[in-house]
Amino acid sequence: MLHLLGLLPLGIVVGLVAAILGIGGGLLYVPALTLVGATPIQATATSLLGISLGAISSSFQNWRSKYLNTKLVILLAIPAMLSVGIGVAIANQISENHLLYGFAGLQLVAIYLINLRRNLARAHSATTTQSVSLPKVTSIGLLAGILSGLFGVGGGIVMVPLQRTFLGESIKASVRASLGAIVLISSVGVTQHAMAGNVLWLPGLLLGVGSLIGGQLGARLLPKLPEIWVQYLFTGLLISLAIYMIQTAMS
Repeated sequence: MLHLLGLLPLGIVVGLVAAILGIGGGLLYVPALTLVGATPIQATATSLLGISLGAISSSFQNWRSKYLNTKLVILLAIPAMLSVGIGVAIANQISENHLLYGFAGLQLVAIYLINLRRNLARAHSATTTQSVSLPKVTSIGLLAGILSGLFGVGGGIVMVPLQRTFLGESIKASVRASLGAIVLISSVGVTQHAMAGNVLWLPGLLLGVGSLIGGQLGARLLPKLPEIWVQYLFTGLLISLAIYMIQTAMS
């Protein structure tokens, strides 16, 4: 029981970081859940429960502060909600080792995407905002939904940089839209995993309660905190987690 209680402060930290970076938090939740004995598929499913509660907290604060683009959120979320079942189905069919290796690979891709965000932020002043293209938004949402169901992530590591690249959104606007879409995406994933009996409810709720607190803090900090402060640390953390997941798969 004591090791489970450690999930509460983890949820606070991850909720805060997720609200700043626009990710769901599964990149950190999944490895933590494997440490307390969850199988990879259970960790994936339970992660989504914590993600959904944290994203609700952050998005409510963003909406209350009038920062949330609800139209973009809906356009991203609808295709993602339709495709998340594909990821869940794949997760239920592949081996645990393949799931771990795939998750490690996703973290390495996330390192590139996060640093892409930094480069785009530097070029922000030289860019012009593009009109929102429905095919582009739909494609981003579909990919985010599949990854969400497959790896237990919210999909933000895909949605944020792709919004910036293909939709011309600012970094902070992309973060907020991503979190709003994650609310709906992760909720669908939790429901489908719950029907398959994959969710560990107590660990997921402990993570979720922590995320509710951290999400509020992160959403309040986002307008004030330079993103560059956390990007280098987060890149190093992703490398460490990828190595851990590979070692776990090989053991």
